[in-house]
Amino acid sequence: MILRDANLYIDGQSRAAEGGKTFDVIGPWTGEVVGKAADASASDVDAAISAARRAFDETDWSTNAEQRVALVTRLRELFEENRDRLAELARVEAGAAMGAVGRAHVDMALDGWDDNLALFPQVEWEKDYGTREGYGFTSRRKAVREAIGVVGAITPWNVPLYVNVGKVVAALLAGCTVILKPAPDTPGMGAIFGELAEQAGFPPGVLNVVFGSDPALAGEMLVTDPRVDLISFTGSTGVGKRIMEQGAATLKRVFLELGGKSAKIVLEDASEFATEIAHSMLVFHAGQGCAVQSRLLVHKSRYEEAKQILAHAYAGFGDSWGEFDNPQHIMGPVVSQRQMERVLSYIELGQEEGATLLAGGKARPDKGDGFFIEPTVFVDVDNEMRIAQEEIFGPVLVVIPFEDDDDAVRIANESDYGLSGGVASDDFDRAMAIAKRVRTGSMSVNGGMCIAGDIPFGGYKASGMGREWGVEGIEEFLETKLIAWRE
Repeated sequence: MILRDANLYIDGQSRAAEGGKTFDVIGPWTGEVVGKAADASASDVDAAISAARRAFDETDWSTNAEQRVALVTRLRELFEENRDRLAELARVEAGAAMGAVGRAHVDMALDGWDDNLALFPQVEWEKDYGTREGYGFTSRRKAVREAIGVVGAITPWNVPLYVNVGKVVAALLAGCTVILKPAPDTPGMGAIFGELAEQAGFPPGVLNVVFGSDPALAGEMLVTDPRVDLISFTGSTGVGKRIMEQGAATLKRVFLELGGKSAKIVLEDASEFATEIAHSMLVFHAGQGCAVQSRLLVHKSRYEEAKQILAHAYAGFGDSWGEFDNPQHIMGPVVSQRQMERVLSYIELGQEEGATLLAGGKARPDKGDGFFIEPTVFVDVDNEMRIAQEEIFGPVLVVIPFEDDDDAVRIANESDYGLSGGVASDDFDRAMAIAKRVRTGSMSVNGGMCIAGDIPFGGYKASGMGREWGVEGIEEFLETKLIAWRE
């Protein structure tokens, strides 16, 4: 399947890169070229920044909320009309299996868009601080909220539409102008924003889209340019640290949604113990999610039982994955040759560290010429092992025993990360007590859905700062100005 060319969108126009330069888009299912994308130059990126700056400074975009809502709503309608194309992009560019498209890749993204539009009226634009006497007169005070300015939105390849929507829609509704910089693996899911914004009639410069074969060029320009007021980044912790360092020179505000090594704690009293353990298999989208629960913590009294359940579950899952046209499959390849090599190196490392490979562990070239790794689980894992501490970003689950509730919390918290997590118990109060003690941005108790478009999402520690989605996600793009006047 060959995708249409992915063009840049700068200052209201979909166009090629400077000099017509392009790069190949490689499909995860085949390892072959599936499309061409414009390869932005430094001059192209500079033009996008200039356009966004001009649109913010010289138009009424930041103050005309009625116009913003109307255009963002129209853009949402156009995305709905292109739902089949979005599914095609998710499958061909990002390697999504058909059964995953209707979840995080497309449906959840568009549902989140609707949530942003529904929540927008809840944003508090003014707050009255009343009066205060001082220096012989009375001052009345109020705070007003206003858009921060130009936003650089740098997004990853794993669930590109979901992350693009989370940043772009919230920033536009807040009154910012935006430069979207998607990952080079998934440029088409960024290019479609520009193409449809042009159809929707967005004012020139309000939304711009740039990408290139060099994964760092455009991003570093956005981070270091003083004309860009805020960077919203989703990706690895290492790159997040570099963004903070480079953004410091211009005192740029940064929102960082970074990596995770989230823990799911299954207590011994869980009546649905077998179900909880079996459902912990890390297979959805080949484990390529920042908030996946990749550490399974099991009470030592039921650890051997958990091993047997997992062995049976993985054997039962078998080869029910990796078919491009099978609507029942939720797992396909990893995104690239580089990612496959990374995951396989961690599987080798886990065996060297002394963990027991219970299931999986191999590349699967029989599935096709793409980047296939079978579902993998390690048991007899110590939390100090690298496979328990480092984000693998692949279909690799590690299973760790714990002594009691305090030990479970200790293990969960002995991590550089703190993005998500879960706990299962028939004792609700016990589960809630554990949930409150784990240092993480979101926690699921007994399967509760803790990630959705109408609630805030973000991390502690090396998992980042700031919140995306919910009203809080829109407010990330606002500044507060205090105004006082004498009565």
